[in-house]
Amino acid sequence: MASLTVRQLDDQLKKLLRLRAARHGRSMEDEVRVILRRAAEESGRDALDRDELPVRPLGSRPHAAGADTRRVLLIIGGGIAAYKSLDLIRRLQDRGFHVRCVLTAAAQHFITPLAAGALAGGPAYTDLFDPRSEFDVGHIRLARDADVVVVAPATADLIAKMAGGHADDLATAVLLATDKPVLVAPAMNPHMWAAKATQRNLAQLEADGVRLVGPNSGEMAERGEAGVGRMAEAPEIAALVAALVQGSGSLAGKRVLVTSGPTTEPIDPVRFIANRSSGKQGHAIASAAAAAGADVVLVSGPVNLSDPPGVSVVHVETANEMLAAVEKALPADVAVFAAAVADWRPRQRNRSKIKKQQGRTPTLELVENPDILSTIAHRKSGRPRLVVGFAAETDDVIANAKAKLKNKACDWIVANDVSPATGIMGGDVNTVHIVTAKGVESWPPQSKDDVARALVERIAAASQEPER
Repeated sequence: MASLTVRQLDDQLKKLLRLRAARHGRSMEDEVRVILRRAAEESGRDALDRDELPVRPLGSRPHAAGADTRRVLLIIGGGIAAYKSLDLIRRLQDRGFHVRCVLTAAAQHFITPLAAGALAGGPAYTDLFDPRSEFDVGHIRLARDADVVVVAPATADLIAKMAGGHADDLATAVLLATDKPVLVAPAMNPHMWAAKATQRNLAQLEADGVRLVGPNSGEMAERGEAGVGRMAEAPEIAALVAALVQGSGSLAGKRVLVTSGPTTEPIDPVRFIANRSSGKQGHAIASAAAAAGADVVLVSGPVNLSDPPGVSVVHVETANEMLAAVEKALPADVAVFAAAVADWRPRQRNRSKIKKQQGRTPTLELVENPDILSTIAHRKSGRPRLVVGFAAETDDVIANAKAKLKNKACDWIVANDVSPATGIMGGDVNTVHIVTAKGVESWPPQSKDDVARALVERIAAASQEPER
């Protein structure tokens, strides 16, 4: 009787019945018996409608998600920062994304699947062996039915599992199965973040093409703990998600102007005034911006570096030449002034070599060079939306950077300590502080390439924010 009833059902009802049966771990025939028994017990009331609604098949979209809606799979790890993921759901929805959530077992100690699901507008997934979804290999559908996968917060444990290719729960199985872009927002104690094992795992993820956002610097949940390890804020993550799915890169369609290297100010045909800048940081920024899809113009002083691929390079020597090249390269959406421009130049350049004369020391009269950063930042028209300056200091780094931010009228200052003991000037490692009107963010020591990539990601996030 039950088999005959099932065969006579229409396809849609069969589908609903199959989902119910899978959820309850029964055969379709047994599920029909249960429904009929309940119907009889409830005196003809519709038990199927009264019972819990079937879980939506993973391959389908909610009514709110149209054909052009971008989809985000948000994997929430088990850390105190998990509460921020609830705000992130809303931030992503505000940008037009449809969000699905996966919670690890640890995450459920901090927030509930009900809270995440209520905000996302659909069930939150938690179990790799959930009969409601895994009857048709649901974790594969979750992995594929998204435009981007976001892991926030990404704990040290979850990052380690990702780097090792583990797939022992729903979150890691999805991450291993996905072929979509993955954005990870780490969140952990500063000591865990700085641990060699964590840094090795992060290096592996970056080599695998995983994108990172944060962590930021600040106070931790633990009393008296502070440093790098705070999860990036929800607006920053949402902006990067938008940038990831918008085009071929997070800066696609943007024009970025970068200055790099020193300038040289001739005294005579042989001698000049210069500084120790290698241009490594500026060139790395230009390269990272190009990799992010931007149209990049690099105005470079004399350096011993190859031109970055995919970048339009203008070679100059003096500060005046650099200013002229910068103004010619405008308009631009973003300008990053990483060059170490000489502050002064000789008032008069000798046409021939100044000869050494016994007992006589020549007098060198200097005049001030144009301030390129201030000139562009103070423009009334044609000013780039985001102007970033650099401050190479040897004393009172943060205080001097804050003063420069105000005096130059730029938006950000990237400050660093270039005292000889640091080895930063001309070296491959940098330790920077991002100074803005909102405060100071100190980044840990890292390679200049890593600084460049992180700065470009921050620029991309800022570029997505609405203009004020």
